[in-house]
Amino acid sequence: MLMNLDPTWMMMAFAVVAILSFIFGMALDSLLGAEGFGPIGNTVVVTAGFFLGIFVANLYGIRFHDMKMAVATGLVGAFACLGGLAVIKAGLARL
Repeated sequence: MLMNLDPTWMMMAFAVVAILSFIFGMALDSLLGAEGFGPIGNTVVVTAGFFLGIFVANLYGIRFHDMKMAVATGLVGAFACLGGLAVIKAGLARL
């Protein structure tokens, strides 16, 4: 799905996801506090996780014919990435 996008659409998709991730990252910064990565760090992690989730699903042969499923897969990837990195950060802080 991502490889078939025109560069213009890819830039627009990245911009929309980054803007929404920044708004979400600001809220996460107040929720997570010291356990988070800061507003910009949360934004980078959520944006990278969103596109990584879709890319990994495409690698496994899942093709998205519906935009809702692509967004849901991206959100699962974003939260999995954020949660995994937060657990690793918390584990390293306990050492």
